[in-house]
Amino acid sequence: MSTNPQVPPPPPQTGQSGLSDNAAGAIAYLTIIPAIIFLLVDPYNKNSFVRFHSFQCLFLCAVAIVVDIAFGILLAIATMVFPMMFLGAFLWPLLMLFWLGVVILCIVKASQGVRFQLPLIGPFAAKQAGA
Repeated sequence: MSTNPQVPPPPPQTGQSGLSDNAAGAIAYLTIIPAIIFLLVDPYNKNSFVRFHSFQCLFLCAVAIVVDIAFGILLAIATMVFPMMFLGAFLWPLLMLFWLGVVILCIVKASQGVRFQLPLIGPFAAKQAGA
């Protein structure tokens, strides 16, 4: 008598290779580099969900850069006009925490398979993604 337990066969291959749509959508928010890569590489550049999150990441980064520059200029002017306004520099980390929170929210929603649209830039991303 053989005491070797029978090993179950491996699960069938599904034909899908690479990242799932949810994972690719979430990874697109890590920096602009994966977002750009997903917009250029097959099969992700044909997937509306991944394209949406990639475009939304790029638009979010552009808005963050513009807002950060404007905030820096306003803070510099306010510091020159009001010498005690240097305390406003403590607002800078709060702005950075806000951007981090928005990115984390987008990553979580994308990993759950939700096409979460940010106000103002979400509709532009949806239009670019063809959704």
